Amino acid sequence: MKHIFSLIFILFSFFGFSQTEINYQKPPVFKECADQPFEGLKECFRYQLHSFIFENFKIPDNVTSENYKGEVKLLFEVDKDGAFQIIFVDAAYEELKTETQRVFDALPKITPASYDGKPTYVQYSTKINIPLLSPKEMDLEDEKSEKKTKTKDEDLNAVVSNEIDSINNSLKSYDKLEYSSQLNIPFTHTYYARFDANMNAIGTNAHTAAKPFLYDDVAPYYDFKAEKEGLSKNAESWLGRKLWDEHLVQVQSKDYWFTIDPILDLQVGKDSEAEFSSTFNNTRGVFIQAGIGKKFNFTTSFYESQGRFAQYFNEYAESLKAFGPDPAIIPGRGIGKRFKDDAYDYPVAEAYLSYTPAKFLNVQFGHGKNFIGDGYRSLFQSDVASPSTFLKTNLKFWKIKYTSTWMWNKDVRDQVVLPDGSFLTKYVANHYLSWNVSKRLNLGFFESVVWSNQNDRGFDASYLNPIIFLRAAEFNSGQDAGNAILGLSAKYKWNNKVNIYGQFLVDEFSISDVTGGDKSWKNKFGFQLGAKYFNAFGVDGLLLQAEYNQVRPYTYSHNTVVLNYAHNNQPLAHLWGNNFRELVLIGRYNYKRWFADAKLIFGERGFDFRDGTDNFYYGGSIFGNENDRPSDTGIEIGQGNNTSVFHGELMAGYVINPVSNLKVFANINYRNFDPTVQTTITNRTNTTWINFGIRTDLFNWYNDF
Repeated sequence: MKHIFSLIFILFSFFGFSQTEINYQKPPVFKECADQPFEGLKECFRYQLHSFIFENFKIPDNVTSENYKGEVKLLFEVDKDGAFQIIFVDAAYEELKTETQRVFDALPKITPASYDGKPTYVQYSTKINIPLLSPKEMDLEDEKSEKKTKTKDEDLNAVVSNEIDSINNSLKSYDKLEYSSQLNIPFTHTYYARFDANMNAIGTNAHTAAKPFLYDDVAPYYDFKAEKEGLSKNAESWLGRKLWDEHLVQVQSKDYWFTIDPILDLQVGKDSEAEFSSTFNNTRGVFIQAGIGKKFNFTTSFYESQGRFAQYFNEYAESLKAFGPDPAIIPGRGIGKRFKDDAYDYPVAEAYLSYTPAKFLNVQFGHGKNFIGDGYRSLFQSDVASPSTFLKTNLKFWKIKYTSTWMWNKDVRDQVVLPDGSFLTKYVANHYLSWNVSKRLNLGFFESVVWSNQNDRGFDASYLNPIIFLRAAEFNSGQDAGNAILGLSAKYKWNNKVNIYGQFLVDEFSISDVTGGDKSWKNKFGFQLGAKYFNAFGVDGLLLQAEYNQVRPYTYSHNTVVLNYAHNNQPLAHLWGNNFRELVLIGRYNYKRWFADAKLIFGERGFDFRDGTDNFYYGGSIFGNENDRPSDTGIEIGQGNNTSVFHGELMAGYVINPVSNLKVFANINYRNFDPTVQTTITNRTNTTWINFGIRTDLFNWYNDF
């Protein structure tokens, strides 16, 4: 605990007399200051406090005998009853700390600070000079410090001291600048449901497909500050405020701000089918957000995790295994090494820089995830795969938002690993144009191309142009040089409560084969159709959603297998890859700090057999070679090892801290997976998985594969 407080002291630069933590209208008032005008109250408070310290502080004998010169630094609070409370004190001698506590215990109760006419707490940091200085002597020292001219012979320690003083003088109350910044709002479906209705009101010029959103983009439609203040518990103690209402560390000056929060994802559960006794996840980490000036923001988060999941989840993770000794890839997270006998250790780090040189342009470079779509799933670009390195630009003007994303992904299969054992790099360039055609109608146009680093091709500068037509560039790079995908999206605001949305994706399309009715393998496409009902049936905070998705076999795959639309053996679009149809029904409810989510998924999938007797590629994944297809025609969704899937999930919980999105929850998952034929890759399972936990909710966990 001492080290935590020391860190806070460093971050808040406790030199001089400065107010922190809360912006109040009227400072606390000593009785000697009662007749002072309002503008003089703060200075009078400072003067009376230091006069009391000067008159009552007794320097310990050992400190005097050793001729010590220095400072006692302290953080204290005047609570809403007007009592002084020391939060932290730092000094070279324990006797100085004890004497500081004695003096502050002797301070009288005063009139507390007030905010909107109501008593409130206020925190201050200050110092006590040793030897003691009267308030007037302190003022003279400050004047000398300000007027002092630096010379070539000036002592380095004095220079550093003055720099620290200037930093301290620039600190001010934290004003929640993150909520108007160019930082991303951490993308979770549960949290985005809180402001989805605001963004989709008729007549707004918001663009809702490219996620995560910037706070600055959402702020005109949703008041994040008001949300957090409305959920505030107004805890009085420092520990209470940090637990319920505030960032652990929050610092702001004229030119910069930053916040620091711990990350937790601690879960324990039980899988009805597993042989092991329980499931668990143990994640610890740190989440940092910052802004420098008005145009530059950055964030970083890093996680250390161990986990053992439901058996079907573990089997899927191990089916994603990368080349090398590590047994699994944790879906959506990253490579996991063995932990104990039946669990995984999987470290993850995410970060990005956000630069906004002009109001209409934002540029980001980092390691993380992106999503394009208005639905629960996306057929264009999703967040189901592991984080990857990306460069993204968002250009906004008129009724247009144009998003370009370049990604550096990995193919980690043993058959494509490089001679030195490193993973093959593959590149993806995506363009998405969103156009608000009218107050109700939005249209979107998507294109993507995948190419690899085979034969030392490297990053193809042809795709770096953000406004080029990627399909043409891919065609002119040579046969099989890349895998291009095109898409069209639409959203219609039926009214302020109902939205209808959809996507149509084309990987390859033969109109003659469609009209001929022979169901050619070349017709590689998929579509999505969905609807959202905000504040359903007049219940504020209730969102209902229905969504249908289907993707034909062989979509996203390629006869040059490294050009599949994937990263770390995970699809970049829909979690199920291809050769499926599904219906998703979702309900989300938020009331103050309480939340509940319910989800039902009904699906049909087609898998490959790969059992030695039937080695055809039926389009059961996106990693097969199209040349291994069983036929050119008669290709249907669900072909191969036809499998029915049902997944149900119910989650409920309570948000402990709204600013860090720390929540406690319980959920139950039910999964029925029923293939026509059981093989080494398709086992018939019927799983009930119950979990309890506490989590900092910064990303989506997907268990519905």
